Amino acid sequence: MERGKMAEAESLETAAEHERILREIESTDTACIGPTLRSVYDGEEHGRFMEKLETRIRNHDREIEKMCNFHYQGFVDSITELLKVRGEAQKLKNQVTDTNRKLQHEGKELVIAMEELKQCRLQQRNISATVDKLMLCLPVLEMYSKLRDQMKTKRHYPALKTLEHLEHTYLPQVSHYRFCKVMVDNIPKLREEIKDVSMSDLKDFLESIRKHSDKIGETAMKQAQQQRNLDNIVLQQPRIGSKRKSKKDAYTIFDTEIESTSPKSEQDSGILDVEDEEDDEEVPGAQDLVDFSPVYRCLHIYSVLGARETFENYYRKQRRKQARLVLQPPSNMHETLDGYRKYFNQIVGFFVVEDHILHTTQGLVNRAYIDELWEMALSKTIAALRTHSSYCSDPNLVLDLKNLIVLFADTLQVYGFPVNQLFDMLLEIRDQYSETLLKKWAGIFRNILDSDNYSPIPVTSEEMYKKVVGQFPFQDTELEKQPFPKKFPFSEFVPKVYNQIKEFIYACLKFSEDLHLSSTEVDDMIRKSTNLLLTRTLSNSLQNVIKRKNIGLTELVQIIINTTHLEKSCKYLEEFITNITNVLPETVHTTKLYGTTTFKDARHAAEEEIYTNLNQKIDQFLQLADYDWMTGDLGNKASDYLVDLIAFLRSTFAVFTHLPGKVAQTACMSACKHLATSLMQLLLEAEVRQLTLGALQQFNLDVRECEQFARSGPVPGFQEDTLQLAFIDLRQLLDLFIQWDWSTYLADYGQPNCKYLRVNPVTALTLLEKMKDTSRKNNMFAQFRKNERDKQKLIDTVAKQLRGLITSHHS
Repeated sequence: MERGKMAEAESLETAAEHERILREIESTDTACIGPTLRSVYDGEEHGRFMEKLETRIRNHDREIEKMCNFHYQGFVDSITELLKVRGEAQKLKNQVTDTNRKLQHEGKELVIAMEELKQCRLQQRNISATVDKLMLCLPVLEMYSKLRDQMKTKRHYPALKTLEHLEHTYLPQVSHYRFCKVMVDNIPKLREEIKDVSMSDLKDFLESIRKHSDKIGETAMKQAQQQRNLDNIVLQQPRIGSKRKSKKDAYTIFDTEIESTSPKSEQDSGILDVEDEEDDEEVPGAQDLVDFSPVYRCLHIYSVLGARETFENYYRKQRRKQARLVLQPPSNMHETLDGYRKYFNQIVGFFVVEDHILHTTQGLVNRAYIDELWEMALSKTIAALRTHSSYCSDPNLVLDLKNLIVLFADTLQVYGFPVNQLFDMLLEIRDQYSETLLKKWAGIFRNILDSDNYSPIPVTSEEMYKKVVGQFPFQDTELEKQPFPKKFPFSEFVPKVYNQIKEFIYACLKFSEDLHLSSTEVDDMIRKSTNLLLTRTLSNSLQNVIKRKNIGLTELVQIIINTTHLEKSCKYLEEFITNITNVLPETVHTTKLYGTTTFKDARHAAEEEIYTNLNQKIDQFLQLADYDWMTGDLGNKASDYLVDLIAFLRSTFAVFTHLPGKVAQTACMSACKHLATSLMQLLLEAEVRQLTLGALQQFNLDVRECEQFARSGPVPGFQEDTLQLAFIDLRQLLDLFIQWDWSTYLADYGQPNCKYLRVNPVTALTLLEKMKDTSRKNNMFAQFRKNERDKQKLIDTVAKQLRGLITSHHS
């Protein structure tokens, strides 16, 4: 029962589902019926569904049949009308076909013309499109051609600008063309080419600048010299106006519009040719000689390419290398002034270029970089000058070098470089200049002293007299009153030496010019140098003359007279220095001249040399002495050698009339003392082993001749018998032996007023021993004579007593 209910329920559900599917088939588009049918076949009741479907089809066929039966008459009528229309349509078709045939025949030519027109229109359209494309491409090609022309003419900065326009403006409009791609690929290469070529131009410029730095520096120093001359004229003539060129005016405005630069100027990379100009024409500016456009172009190019820092580093590095080359002096620079001038010209040229670059570019070089280079240059230049100037032995070359250094410093000072160290170094060179002057004047003094005749200057006319007085400050009223011819007391070397001292002062003054020193500093420098000249150079020259082997007494006497007058002239040298420096000698810290000391020392040396020379002459005469110490004959005149010696001394002391009295007296006393001492040594020398009383008598005659000379007063000023005291030792000794007054000597020995006070027991014993030996040898048989025996005993007794005196004196 339950099973039947279940089957009945399932049958109802299946029927309802089939009904739904049928409605869906009726209402759904045929193309979308597939899923519906699939649901039928997926089920198990498709047979029953097919039955229902057939039933539904039969129902619809019956409805269609009913509908057709209802409208049949209308359908028949419609068919009838349609048959009628078909006939009319056939006629129309025939007419159309005929008309079409006629139209085709008549429009054949038109079709051909239209086809031709079509082709023309197509070509016209293609041509128009082509023209449009070409109009886009032509500017690109023109710009590329312009780029090539600019590259060919080396106008690299305009070429770079053209390349930028081409890359960013023109090529993007035609980027799909193949030739544009080639251009785009070639642009980096062109940039590198422009970069390399501009760098090559810069290298050429740097090399050219290096080679021509001396020309640039020479021009700059000429300008500085002209300006300094103009300033001097202005100082001398205050009313004359002048326009001083400022540093800014020294620069030339360069055309930096590279695009308008001509190809010729584009190719210039350094020095412009400038012909030598006459002295009266204006010297061209240092910057007028240089075309800086390669630097500007390269700087702009690298800036555009974004490599400005690279360019700046390269430029500075290369210029530092060039600076080191410029600052390396040639090994033979010290030989000529041209060597120094070329060295300075190169340095000035280098820094003129750098200073111009500093002021005409923005940041290529900066003040710190310039200052660093200048510090290096200053230290190396000063070191080189110290080294090479030390080789200079010519004061004229040192003076020219000083003037060149001053011009060098003034030139660089115009461009703002500090030059104080150069002027400090000039003070060092000043000391060296003084040394070279001293060496030069040593030779001058030597020539003057060697060529002098050491005789008073004779004058025969008033003109000659005034000429000498004009050369040397000398005043003597007595000499002025004397008639011509007359003589000055000094020889020619006095005015010559005086004038050379003044020339030396002038030479020192020349070096102090333009050193920015005060009058006091100049005065101090001149006085110190002059003191060195007097105390060292002139003093040494005088000493050398005085110490010469062949110097004569006449020359020595004249030297004493000359130095006396030169000593008096020192005050005039003081006045001379005061006049040229305008510094009064009373000024605090003013150096005094030491000429007085110099000439006094020379005079004292000459005096000592006179004494020594006299003694040497006396010794030469004494070498001619030829005594026969064993003679028994009694002579009646002085020895010939001594007579000649006395005659020489008389003539010599006669020359001493112009000497100061003390000098002549000292010389005379010294000569007499030396003569007495030498005669005493001659009598007591060990080679004379024996002597006789006759030999003593002859010796006594010679001593008397000397005493006679002393009494005659060869030099005025001695008190009575003062000069004879030089021979007192000899006189008492000879009197003791000749008079044989031993009893008096032995009795009075040691008393203040004894007759033989100056006789030394040792000397007496020595001479007595010589006579005793002679007595023993020559009187072998005298012992048989009573007198001789007594004399020998007396000699022995005296000798014994003398020994006793000597022993007691020593004890």
